[in-house]
Amino acid sequence: MKFVAQLSRSSLPQWRLLATASLMALAVAQPAMAQEKVLRIAMTAADIPRTLGQPDQGFEGNRFTGIPMYDALTQWDLSKADGPSVLIPGLATSWAVDAKDKTKWVFKLRPGVKFHDGSAVNADAVVWNVRKVLDKDAPHFDASQVGVTASRMPTLRSARKVDDLTVELTTSEPDSFLPINLSNLFMASPAHWDNKLKAVPASVADPAERAKQAWAAFAADASGSGPFKMAKFSARERLELTANKSYWDAKRVPKIDRVVMLPMPEANSRTAALLSGQVDWIEAPAPDAMDQIRQRGFSIYSNPQPHVWPWQLSFAPGSPWLNKDVRHAANLCVDRDGLSKLLGGMMGTPKGTVPPGHPWWGNPKFDIKYDVKAAQALMQKAGHSAAKPLKVKVQISASGSGQMQPLPMNEFVQQSLKQCFFDVQFDVIEWNTLFTNWRKGAKDPSANGADAINVSFAAMDPFFAMVRFTSTKTFPPVSNNWGYFGNDEFDKLIADARTSFDGKARDAALAKLHARIVEEAPFVWIAHDVGPRAMSPKVKNVVQPKSWFIDIATMTLE
Repeated sequence: MKFVAQLSRSSLPQWRLLATASLMALAVAQPAMAQEKVLRIAMTAADIPRTLGQPDQGFEGNRFTGIPMYDALTQWDLSKADGPSVLIPGLATSWAVDAKDKTKWVFKLRPGVKFHDGSAVNADAVVWNVRKVLDKDAPHFDASQVGVTASRMPTLRSARKVDDLTVELTTSEPDSFLPINLSNLFMASPAHWDNKLKAVPASVADPAERAKQAWAAFAADASGSGPFKMAKFSARERLELTANKSYWDAKRVPKIDRVVMLPMPEANSRTAALLSGQVDWIEAPAPDAMDQIRQRGFSIYSNPQPHVWPWQLSFAPGSPWLNKDVRHAANLCVDRDGLSKLLGGMMGTPKGTVPPGHPWWGNPKFDIKYDVKAAQALMQKAGHSAAKPLKVKVQISASGSGQMQPLPMNEFVQQSLKQCFFDVQFDVIEWNTLFTNWRKGAKDPSANGADAINVSFAAMDPFFAMVRFTSTKTFPPVSNNWGYFGNDEFDKLIADARTSFDGKARDAALAKLHARIVEEAPFVWIAHDVGPRAMSPKVKNVVQPKSWFIDIATMTLE
């Protein structure tokens, strides 16, 4: 939905007081950019997401340094606001699984595509990019990129060139999810990386160290094939992109000359930046400033997204969440209507990972709602009371966990659960660290004794929505089953879905899986994202899809 209204500039001074040093730096730089159409974005992140082709910071990174700068074999259609985003061709024009051997896929590549350095996007480049994260013996292997790729395409094992525009990909087992998973593997330029490697001093003899330094140099001067090119980069300060006027997709050739991205994790600072005219677009505006933003003539965009904001629970020995009654009680004790008011209405109320009516819903027997009496009864059954509360520790971030407000939201949930005999403590760490810990698991020292973790996640495909949290094959460090949830029943349900190459059969299998997930409750489902972002009225042609992502390339500036 879109809100547009008017307000005088009388209230501006109070917001200027909140401006940050980065904004002052930006203001100094503006005269030099005055002749360009420049879109300035304040992100929720505390640092620029990694720029070398495989962004960190979850899908926040994909949104800002992945999709604008790079392409993948497959991609999401972000051109519609009134329906779910679907998978469409990217660098691959078509793909098909082998009829006899369903571990082999053939991808046909788009002819004539060039990286930003002018080199060709071809089968050799695709094989090179697969090897960078899967082949430890490859000279360009980069361990830092493995965590955000291998965990998202866990069955991919190898790539083979058939001809210049044809690649064969092999999986460890039949996997109908592979084309979706490949939307996360962005293609970087091998030729550009080779040039960075050649520039590494000869005194650096160790091959692994030479590769590491080459990737570090690549990250500061990147080359993908996306609609925007890297122009300037300063860690924790700013990233500037310029339009790739020769981009292969005419519909996505940018009309904006330059994009400036600024890390700004504090909501009030972001809001101040928008209201004072220092930036044109902010992620997650301060909830208490929504009315002021609208009255000042700015647009607030939101749309239900396949993105979940939960507590993921530990099933390690000794965890307080091993008792299902306790897990159900927590899900029944969260005042989500109150939380929605705290967020200015900018959240969806979850009934599970996907909403009722979704093809994967499955009609679970456990109904997630607000029922304090039922929750208290379950806690008393489990041996807890006001005089004997259950202590739980949750590892959270101060910012960056989705499009929401982690600290005030978690404090609200803490108070909400107190009435149901939960004594909640927090371990507050930086978002990047939290996201790294997510792969290490509840048994790792990085958990610091926490028995739950608050990391938001995208749920637009089966693997991301369900499989990585419920399979025994995705225990840490393989993927994001931080809590070690899963058993033979869930592995069987996953296998049924993964080996169903017919869409209807796959949806039916996934519906069974989702129903059992809700019933067993390995999460406390707190909120669904609606992606609130506020923009200057001069930003036009904005499409807020029902997706965690948004396409900058099609926007314009007046």
